[in-house]
Amino acid sequence: MLKLRQRHGFTLVEIMIVVAIISLLAAIAIPNLLRARHNANEAASIAALRTISTACESFRSAQTPPTYPANLAALSTAVPPYIDAGLSGATATGTARQGFYYTYALVNANQFTCTATPAVSGTTGTRVFFVDESGVIRLTNASGSPIE
Repeated sequence: MLKLRQRHGFTLVEIMIVVAIISLLAAIAIPNLLRARHNANEAASIAALRTISTACESFRSAQTPPTYPANLAALSTAVPPYIDAGLSGATATGTARQGFYYTYALVNANQFTCTATPAVSGTTGTRVFFVDESGVIRLTNASGSPIE
């Protein structure tokens, strides 16, 4: 009487089919995850600009005579601080916060500008955002001027 040999484990073909299915699912899911992260970074930069704008207005109202801060560091070193040190330190590509860095400029006692630029354009973000003393967050063009 012939005994059938019992098989243990998987064949090479079965393993290759499973790997192909997993690869197909990853090829579909990874771009969607990257796009979601990209969108989240841009939303976070808009929120950070709103925080900076509000902090600047609060700082200005506490000064005599009223003036905007000279730089972002003035907002984080005030007592009590208006923004956290992580946001005030995100001023260059190497110190970016959530994929963006922020360029603040005091124009005069009554005017300021702040721009949020992606650290790696196309990866951490695509759009460049701008806010000034009006508190309205806008997109900027390639030269950095706000788009009206």
